[in-house]
Amino acid sequence: MDTAARLLRLLSLLQSRQQWDGADLAARLGITPRTVRRDVTRLRSLGYPIEAEAGIGGGYRLGPGGRLPPLLLEDEEAVAVAVGLRVATTTTVSGVEQAAISALAKLHQVLPVRLREQVAAIGAQVAQFPQGDLPTVDGEVLVTLATGCRDIEGIRFRYRTHGGAESERSVEPLRIVHTGRRWYLVARDRDRQAWRTFRVDRIADPVLTGQRYQFDDPPDPVALVAEGTGVAPWDIVARVRVHAGADTVARFLPPGQAVVEPIDATTCELRLAANELGPLVAQIVRIYWPFEVLGPPELRAAVHIHGQRLLDS
Repeated sequence: MDTAARLLRLLSLLQSRQQWDGADLAARLGITPRTVRRDVTRLRSLGYPIEAEAGIGGGYRLGPGGRLPPLLLEDEEAVAVAVGLRVATTTTVSGVEQAAISALAKLHQVLPVRLREQVAAIGAQVAQFPQGDLPTVDGEVLVTLATGCRDIEGIRFRYRTHGGAESERSVEPLRIVHTGRRWYLVARDRDRQAWRTFRVDRIADPVLTGQRYQFDDPPDPVALVAEGTGVAPWDIVARVRVHAGADTVARFLPPGQAVVEPIDATTCELRLAANELGPLVAQIVRIYWPFEVLGPPELRAAVHIHGQRLLDS
C-alpha cells in the first residue's frame, strides 16, 4: 500500500470509532507503530486535528475542527446516504432541504455508474405519503437542543404554548424525540422541578448556559412523549388489560397511538385516548389478543353494543 492510500485508510479508521490504540492501528494497516506516528504527523500537517494521548487508555482520535476529512464509504453506505438525502429534501426541518439537495448533487458526481443507477431506481419507485400541513422546525434550534442533550448542558429558550402565551424556560435537556410528524424536546424544567415535553417548533432563541448536570433517575423519553401526545390532551382515557406481553402489544400499537405498561410477562395495560367514544371503540376492537376494558364504564358499554351488533350481523 503506497503512502497516499495508507493515509486515506488511516483517516477512514479514525472516522469509524472514537479512539484507536496505536498498536491496533498498526495491525490494521500492516505497518509498525512508528510508521503510524509518522502518518499521524503527516495528516496533522495537512490540517486534520488528530489528538493523541499516551499511557493506559490512551490512543489516537480525530478531534473537532480543522479541515473536513474525506468521507470514505462502502457501496452499501453510499447508496444509503444518497437515499437518505432524497428523503431529507422533503423534511420539515428548515434549511435542510436545500442542503440535502446540494449534498446529493455532490455525491451524485462521484458515485460510480453502478451505484448511481441503484439510487435512481430507488428514487423512481419510491413515493412519500403526504404528511399534510406540518409545522416547520428551525434547523439551528434543533442543532442547539441536540448539543445540549449530547453535552449534558443546560439550555434557556423562549417557549410559546398552544394558546399563544410565551414564557422563558430554563431546562436540563435529556433527548429529542421525533414522532414521525413532530419533534419534541424532553427536558427537566428547572423552575418547575418537573419533567416536561416541549414542541421544538414552538421553541425560539435557545442558548446553551454552560451549566452541567446529572440525572439520578431520568424517565423514558419516548414513553413521556407518548403520554403527552397520545393520552394527556384528550377528554376520554381508556384503560384496557390485554393478555399478551407488553413488547408484543407495543409493536401493534406504537408510541403516539397508545401507552403500553407491562403488568407481568404475559399481561399488559393499554391506555388510549380520544375526544369521543367511537374512535376508541374502533381501536379496541382491532386488538388481536383477549382483552378486558377496565374503564371508563361508558366505553365498556359501547364496546359491548358494538360486539352485539357484529354478532347480529
